[in-house]
Amino acid sequence: MGQSKNERRAGKVEAMAKAVNLRTSPRKLNLVAQSIRGLPVQRALNELEFSHKRIAKDVRKALYSAVSNAENNHNLDIDSLIVAEAYVGKNLVMKRFSARARGRASRIEKPFSEITIVVRELSGDAA
Repeated sequence: MGQSKNERRAGKVEAMAKAVNLRTSPRKLNLVAQSIRGLPVQRALNELEFSHKRIAKDVRKALYSAVSNAENNHNLDIDSLIVAEAYVGKNLVMKRFSARARGRASRIEKPFSEITIVVRELSGDAA
C-alpha cells in the first residue's frame, strides 16, 4: 500500500547530486559553479582542486557524488561525463546582532546556499 515510485528527476543519461546548507552566500557559490559548467568531469575536478575559493572543496564533494551516482545507480560511463548543469539556490539565513556605539545594534546576516550538479553522458561520437 506504500507510496508509488517517484518519477526520475534527471534524464536517462543524467545523474544528479545536491549539496545543501553550504555556509556561503549564493553569489560567491555561483562564481565556483560558473567555472565548472559545461566542462568534462575530469577537467571540472581539476578546476575545483586548484581553486583558491574556500567553498570549492564542498562543490568538489558534490561533483564526486554526482559522478558516483552516475556510475553506481545509472550505469553511465564516467569517462564520457560532462557537467551539464550546476545551479545555485538560496537556503536559510542566520541572523545575528553586533553591538555598536551608543547602545545600538546592527544586524549581521550569515547566508547559507545549496548547489545542484547534473552530469550527463555524451554519446560516443560527441566525446
